[in-house]
Amino acid sequence: MTRTSWDPALYLGFDDHRSRPFLDLLARVGAAEPRRVVDLGCGPGHLTGLLAQRWPGAAVTALDSSPEMVAAARERGVEAELADVVDWSPTPDTDVVITNAVLQWVPSHPQLLRRWVAALAPGAWFAMQVPGNFEAPSHALVRELLAEPRWRGAVTLRGELTVAQPVEYAELLAGAGADVDAWETTYLQRLTGADPVLQWIRGTALRPVRDALAAEDYAAFETDLSPRLRKAYPQRTDGTTWFPFRRIFAVGHTT
Repeated sequence: MTRTSWDPALYLGFDDHRSRPFLDLLARVGAAEPRRVVDLGCGPGHLTGLLAQRWPGAAVTALDSSPEMVAAARERGVEAELADVVDWSPTPDTDVVITNAVLQWVPSHPQLLRRWVAALAPGAWFAMQVPGNFEAPSHALVRELLAEPRWRGAVTLRGELTVAQPVEYAELLAGAGADVDAWETTYLQRLTGADPVLQWIRGTALRPVRDALAAEDYAAFETDLSPRLRKAYPQRTDGTTWFPFRRIFAVGHTT
């Protein structure tokens, strides 16, 4: 899926904000008694347990391509497996597949979606959620900075076309033989602390930059970036910062 390294503790620093889209996605899955439920890209496993709670009779499979995330999930008692989603295929008893904030890291995910949904048995559920904020200042400012002479060529980041629009995912899943529910939501996150947006993207969007640069260079990059983010996301008089975060959802029920 990706060779980017991950810090589970940093990722979980915004657990409440990152968990809400998963809960909204899960609420639209109507499976009653699935045989197998797959958490495709389980991360640190903090949400996998919710699947077992909702469907206690199901076998729950948790997969992630990050050794760090798999280790963190196992520490939580989740029997996570190290696997790349591009190599995964549903088994005949797979009745629910959840993939939460994963597919934006996989350029080939439209082709994978067609293959996965077509392989699911009739009556199965496929649910996906991806961030839709690649045009937002939080990401655009990082790309702009990387285009400047000092940083040019250091790393290539994902652009505006990293994910599709809701209607495109709806058409894709419908074409693979599913009844579809697709939508988007912009969550207005209320962040606190110094440089809160920088802290937020450290756990996700900035991981490839951090991996590509030496520690001293990465510190300098953050020094250049932080005032731009503060200007784009100004702090309120009470010390908090509003951070709009768009998410894209699609749920397919195979026929």
